[in-house]
Amino acid sequence: MINLLQADAVPVDSAVVEKAVDVTKEAVTGLAHGDVSYLTQFLQQALSFCVEAGKTILVAVIIYIVGRFLVSLINRLVKNAMERRKLDPSIKTFVCSFVNIMLTVLLIIAVVSALGVNTTSFAALLASFGVAAGMALSGNLSNFAGGLIILLLKPFRVGDYIEAQGFAGTVSEILIFNTVLKTVDNKVIFLPNGALSSGSIINYSREEKRRVDFTVSVEYGQDVDEAKKVLQEIFAKDSRILKEPAPFVALASMAASSVDLTARVWVSAADYWAVFFETQETIYAEFNKRGIAFPFPQLTIHNA
Repeated sequence: MINLLQADAVPVDSAVVEKAVDVTKEAVTGLAHGDVSYLTQFLQQALSFCVEAGKTILVAVIIYIVGRFLVSLINRLVKNAMERRKLDPSIKTFVCSFVNIMLTVLLIIAVVSALGVNTTSFAALLASFGVAAGMALSGNLSNFAGGLIILLLKPFRVGDYIEAQGFAGTVSEILIFNTVLKTVDNKVIFLPNGALSSGSIINYSREEKRRVDFTVSVEYGQDVDEAKKVLQEIFAKDSRILKEPAPFVALASMAASSVDLTARVWVSAADYWAVFFETQETIYAEFNKRGIAFPFPQLTIHNA
């Protein structure tokens, strides 16, 4: 690789270096005989070499600065264009990430070309490196393909609350290789798109309505019909609980120390947790008010 890069160097720079070496030898010989003309020639040649190298480096720096500005400008233009078209946030984050990476790669190639490396050979090196990197980073290629599948099939979108790979949270970004979740306790989780696209996903935000399930236990000997009536009254008074489908209350099981009632109501997905917690408090207060006793573990001992 070193020989290839040396062969691709600009011919003018190689000539300057060779001439500088010759002049240096002559300057050392001339100084040994008391002749300073060779030293003057050496300094002129060194100055010329520094000017040429300085021009090359300056051009590369200018290209980098201007390139970074253009990359930022194009990124903003792409983002604004997608916002004007009101595209899905999932697509916006993915496309912006992809465009930024591609523009950065092109900028690197332009800077290397300005430094005097033959871009054709450099592209060949990049291709060879890409094959090796592709084999080493096959997992990332799988994640990239998984990101495309997620955008096409849309099992979830930015803003949805999902559960996948043993984690649950709100989708904040869908990037090229990862999907970013934010948990309810404000932790940030990065999940690989490859595993997400091929694994099980629970999307709690896809449907507008959700069912809330309650298990209410009472003591043996209590009036089950009265308990069911009280539950229906509680549900009827809560405007967040939908009338259709109608609330359902039934005797589910007769356990060792309790009679268990199952209650199921439908609510808007946004009201799920509020209804779940507040209704349980209401049930506890109303049952105590009506004299309906809650059970506790009991053990009956018979003397022989």
